[in-house]
Amino acid sequence: MNLKCHHFITSQHLLTVSYREGFLWKRGRDNGQFLSRKFVLSEREGALKYFNKNDAKEPKAIMKIEHLNATFQPAKIGNPHGLQITYLKDNSTRNIFVYHEDGKEIVDWFNAIRAARFHYLQVAFPGASDVDLVPKLSRNYLKEGYMEKTGPKQTEGFKKRWFTMDDRRLMYFKDPLDAFARGEVFIGSKENSYKVLEGLPPSTQGNHWQHGITIVTPDRKFLFACETENDQLEWITTFQKVISRPMLPQEYAVEAHFKHKP
Repeated sequence: MNLKCHHFITSQHLLTVSYREGFLWKRGRDNGQFLSRKFVLSEREGALKYFNKNDAKEPKAIMKIEHLNATFQPAKIGNPHGLQITYLKDNSTRNIFVYHEDGKEIVDWFNAIRAARFHYLQVAFPGASDVDLVPKLSRNYLKEGYMEKTGPKQTEGFKKRWFTMDDRRLMYFKDPLDAFARGEVFIGSKENSYKVLEGLPPSTQGNHWQHGITIVTPDRKFLFACETENDQLEWITTFQKVISRPMLPQEYAVEAHFKHKP
């Protein structure tokens, strides 16, 4: 079954899914093995939970619907029915990778998460129309791929990392299937002194891929290097789209959190 061709729910198809439970194959955080885990989606509790054992009283994780996202990732997960679920834990992004042998089952889970998000948003934004809410139900990443990065002192060597641009969060991982990002960068708007530049400062040290990108934030510069000119162009285009978009009120709170990270 090709999930990309499947017709997913729009506003008129958002059925009431107040509760759903079942088993999904979940990738282990440390060993990378996929093991069967019980998942429970409860709108009443406002959360998606999973349990390490069938008879466990306490869930291994509680993912609030408020911060939940789901996106199909068959290539990354290595399964045609692979789903990446993300949520915020201590204000940092946590990834969970799952799949089900049955394509319809994983699509039903995806749609149930979207329906739960829809009902949450209806309460959170009572004046908003369904048309405004539907794009917020789930989001695909703006771009993913490898770049090289250096540290804040810009004297450390460049290291190859997997990057994910999720709305205004640029996250980097040692491996695409890591549970937690090694770091996150908030990308604001040009009105707030964020900009992207082609190339690296002349003083940049160390061996690195030749196609550089500099992101300027109010606090510091972030230096990245791409393997190909095409990669560089795609990343710059992605960053420019985000930076050219005015910030929403709730995004200022996210930005403030990033500034106060230890």
